Amino acid sequence: MIATDIPSLPRGVRLHFDKVRDTWVLLAPERAITLDQIGHAILTEVDGHRSFGEITQTLSEKYNAPVEQIAQDSNGFLTALRDRRFLDVTA
Repeated sequence: MIATDIPSLPRGVRLHFDKVRDTWVLLAPERAITLDQIGHAILTEVDGHRSFGEITQTLSEKYNAPVEQIAQDSNGFLTALRDRRFLDVTA
């Protein structure tokens, strides 16, 4: 994923707080992924309008971490979601 890519959740995919499990999950038709704190932090910044570069910059400032490390970790996570069709990316 490059800095100008714009990630978004496809139709039917949404973040949901599972009260039973007391955790955030990413729901899709007939599928779900339990999110850790990092995954949830990344996905809360995905709005379908901001670029990957803008998202990683925001996370870097929010968590006082190097933008390069945030970009590397976020790229791996978002690419895995895209590969499993939980995420769309437009160039």
